[in-house]
Amino acid sequence: MRVWLAAGLLLALVPTEGCELIAAAVGIGIDESSPSSESPQTRVAPVGSQPTFGSTVSQASSPPPISGGTLLLLKDGRTAVAADPDRDMIFVADLRNKKVNQIALGQGDEPGRSVEDANGLVHVCLRRGGAIVDLDVLHGQIVSRRPVCPAPRGIAYDAKKDLVHVVCAGGELVSLPAAGGDPVQRVMLERDLRDVLVSGDQLLVSRFRSAELLTIDGTGEIVDRVLPTSTDTEGPDAAPAFTSSMAWRTIALPSGQAAMVHQLGNSGAIETGTPGSYGGPDPCSGVVRSRVSLITPGASWIAGTTINQAVLPVDVAISADQQSLFVVAAGNSHMSDRATVIQVALTDTTEDNCVGSPLSATTGQPIAVACQASGAVVIQSREPAQIQVIDPNNPEFAQLTISLSNDSREDTGHAIFHSDSGAGLACASCHAEGGEDGRVWSFSTGGASDLRRTQSLRGGIIGTEPFHWSGDEKNLSAVMDDVFVKRMSGPKVSPDQLQALSTWVNAIPLLPSSPASDGDAVARGDTLFHNAKVGCAGCHSGGHLTDNLTVDIGTGGAFQVPSLLGVGFRAPFLHDGCAPTLTDRFGTCGGKNHGQTSHLTSSDISDLVAYLETL
Repeated sequence: MRVWLAAGLLLALVPTEGCELIAAAVGIGIDESSPSSESPQTRVAPVGSQPTFGSTVSQASSPPPISGGTLLLLKDGRTAVAADPDRDMIFVADLRNKKVNQIALGQGDEPGRSVEDANGLVHVCLRRGGAIVDLDVLHGQIVSRRPVCPAPRGIAYDAKKDLVHVVCAGGELVSLPAAGGDPVQRVMLERDLRDVLVSGDQLLVSRFRSAELLTIDGTGEIVDRVLPTSTDTEGPDAAPAFTSSMAWRTIALPSGQAAMVHQLGNSGAIETGTPGSYGGPDPCSGVVRSRVSLITPGASWIAGTTINQAVLPVDVAISADQQSLFVVAAGNSHMSDRATVIQVALTDTTEDNCVGSPLSATTGQPIAVACQASGAVVIQSREPAQIQVIDPNNPEFAQLTISLSNDSREDTGHAIFHSDSGAGLACASCHAEGGEDGRVWSFSTGGASDLRRTQSLRGGIIGTEPFHWSGDEKNLSAVMDDVFVKRMSGPKVSPDQLQALSTWVNAIPLLPSSPASDGDAVARGDTLFHNAKVGCAGCHSGGHLTDNLTVDIGTGGAFQVPSLLGVGFRAPFLHDGCAPTLTDRFGTCGGKNHGQTSHLTSSDISDLVAYLETL
């Protein structure tokens, strides 16, 4: 097992495996046109730099949270298609003559994943546009725009059937003819779908927060599911203490496996009263870690390893020689001693360890990476908007940078939220894409541990103070002092930086909800919710559907009344995650004073749940 510990870009070891660039091929430099029983852990913050954010700036239109995976290299070997969710643009860059064409989309479309079909059309998911766009990139034209679902996320091309498959956050799997036209199949799977891959006659679909990989047969049925595991240990008993979540990106490998970059979270007790408690003595020992797993559908064992310093691993690509993976660490761009693209040899994914060799000379804030068949490492950066082509083994043609846009989308609040704090994690590590990681943490302050479900930040949180389940953080300033500075070892933010963060966080939008399958059930649930005898709207009222009070409803103490905006996406439910589904919330773990629902029938509960899932 090889372990690279070089931290700085200037001190990075030159990789000996991976994307070897054939300079003539791309024209670089050529003038051409459940918690464990372990005790709470006391951690020491890693020694190193803290993030720096420069002059404070807030955009009038807040840039979206980072999602990653927005770069596509075409089969012609010279064209890069970069979807830009910050500027609602598609940039088409010729890597040989360095020319860039742009295709403008609608404001707020937020383009994401893309795929090329057999006829050279490029299909792009519009994450908030509720559609895919079919592009003729050769002529820079939109051929068609086809609605698919409110929140499309992943896309794949099925060459055998000439279909484009799209998966959505709402749970939809939609299959469309690549040449155009209406969907030929639409099935509902499970919420929080992320990526889709074609595997023979089946599809592999990842789920974002749980990091599960589902196998889907030709009828749209789930026939198998696997979950990446880890043998990482903590504590004197060396018990496994880390579980998987947050599957940022999943790609197909030539071997037939899937490579998934995701996070691990500590399932043991975490001491919150100690400075630096979320970090560790090295970049791979914090409460959140990044991992790459190689998944064989149906296998009982999954290979994988922890990635050195990869905060927010939002994309991954396999090298042309199929010997390495390149992982984007978007959270490291404001750290002077952290790499933003990290190379992991496939031979190092056979067991748990802390591996990775920094790819030197990267600039900006990368959000996507790909490798050309010729061997080039191609990197898309969101700020500044650019594409880099890097050859770590050829000093003469070390790198090429192609500017995509001079329109800056730098935003201090966005930067703080997505930056490695200094402890090897970012705010976005737990509040991915402005939401939450689906985890229930075991927190302690010098005593017994308390279970706490990560809360979502979507839909606007300013005006819902105090914060945290216990209501012990009176405002965002208190949260930053207690969590970002003390627990995460981050720098003290200035008043103007705090205001920028407040502005950006409060602008994080809700996920678009999918239409209900039974509108009559939703209407009945709406009536029940607002019935005074049921009591839901008594506390869940106002624009945020919360009265902001800290009350005891019989669930083990006094807790903040949470907003119900977007609640359908936030399983498991309640402060300790005791309800796996909304229906379970109305069972034994719901609390005896949590409304007056004991008299409701099972049909009433189904109607109420149907309504809640539309909020």
